[in-house]
Amino acid sequence: MFVKEIFFRNRQFMLYCVIGASGVTLGFGIYALLVKTGLLGYQAANAVSYTSGTLLSFVLNARFNFRVMDKAALRLLSFFSVAFLGWLASAGLLYLLIGRYGFDKYRSQLATLVIVVLLQYNCNRLISFRKTS
Repeated sequence: MFVKEIFFRNRQFMLYCVIGASGVTLGFGIYALLVKTGLLGYQAANAVSYTSGTLLSFVLNARFNFRVMDKAALRLLSFFSVAFLGWLASAGLLYLLIGRYGFDKYRSQLATLVIVVLLQYNCNRLISFRKTS
């Protein structure tokens, strides 16, 4: 049973990362389209694209990864809250690594990405997509 549980958690985490990458890809595409066509400035385009990618990630995770469809509005609010906390953690870590300690900008981004993905995955698994009785 223990081995099966480890496999399930790893499968779920891998699928979470693939779904997250699809959300990032959609978001980047929307951002590029909105900026290139001049429909929105870069900050507004970033907000729309981030929201779109996060919404896609929520829908795919709820349906295919965590397989929970109840309390959708509450789960969506929780998912967006976790995304916001992840963004705050990323900004704070980048400030420390680059702004305070002078580490490389690219390696620092990669390091924060690993930390934030693990943080968000566990928060979403335990909170946003928790199975209810």
